[in-house]
Amino acid sequence: MRPEPTQKIDGVLLVDKISGITSHDVVDKFRRRAKVKKAGHTGTLDPLATGLLVLCVGKATRLQAYLMGMEKTYEGAIQFGWATDSYDAAGTPASDPVAQSVEHVDFAPHVAKFRGEIEQMPPAFSAKKIQGVRAYELARKGEAVVLTPKRVTVHEFEILSVDGSVVHFRVRSSAGTYMRSLAYDLGESIGIPAHLKSLRRTAIGNFHVDSAIPFDKLAESGPDAILTPPHFQSLSAIDLPLEKLRIDWAQQGKMMSGQAVIMVPPVPVHKGDLLALGNPHDQLVAIGEVVNVLREGGPVEVKPKVVLAG
Repeated sequence: MRPEPTQKIDGVLLVDKISGITSHDVVDKFRRRAKVKKAGHTGTLDPLATGLLVLCVGKATRLQAYLMGMEKTYEGAIQFGWATDSYDAAGTPASDPVAQSVEHVDFAPHVAKFRGEIEQMPPAFSAKKIQGVRAYELARKGEAVVLTPKRVTVHEFEILSVDGSVVHFRVRSSAGTYMRSLAYDLGESIGIPAHLKSLRRTAIGNFHVDSAIPFDKLAESGPDAILTPPHFQSLSAIDLPLEKLRIDWAQQGKMMSGQAVIMVPPVPVHKGDLLALGNPHDQLVAIGEVVNVLREGGPVEVKPKVVLAG
């Protein structure tokens, strides 16, 4: 049987993931429904979690590393009374589950501990690698999992409401922050064991779940319905967290051949800065790196790191 033809599509797709499926399941469903070959996501959501997944398609997969580093916003619920081995509701309880009211707790001093730059220990059931093996693979076998803390930044951590033994919260944090660890650690701080009951990712950088296509619609729709705004954005419409500069056609040609170009940016830049470079038609051409500042406030040398044109 001859395989179905694939489309050449470049851009990002925003998907509202449902609970009970993996992030890879979403990517696989999109590939088959939209008939595209090259796609990947920019940050895993646990199977129990819902909310925003940003999928890179075609040439946009070259931008994954830059999009994965964007800050993320979550809303969720923490269950107090017992902890689990995975720090979430999918895990095995570490003690008999007994809900314990926390309506009497003053959360302010405890939550304050987890704002700003913090050292966070990843859960044993995580995708972190230990000598080439995923931590969750060792944990499932009952083997010792020795992880090291990771420095993350929590820009916002707010308690939205308290309902008996369940606390609803909102967090905006750097990439790589584990909400499961945050829930567990909050319980440790208060002295009442806790785990993450539910989680929803509402934003990744400037991408918001309100603009995402629901997974059920993704699973039922054809390519034309899937690849339309606002949930699908072309390369030129992607709002990268980088300074944007325009280059001319001659400079685009050099970029496409891997050559550095000299330009005078309208804003101050420094050696090592990354720039989103667009051509006169506002098409995103490349991600460039400033490799040399020839004169302060004047011309700089920019080398292509990722080329998208052509």
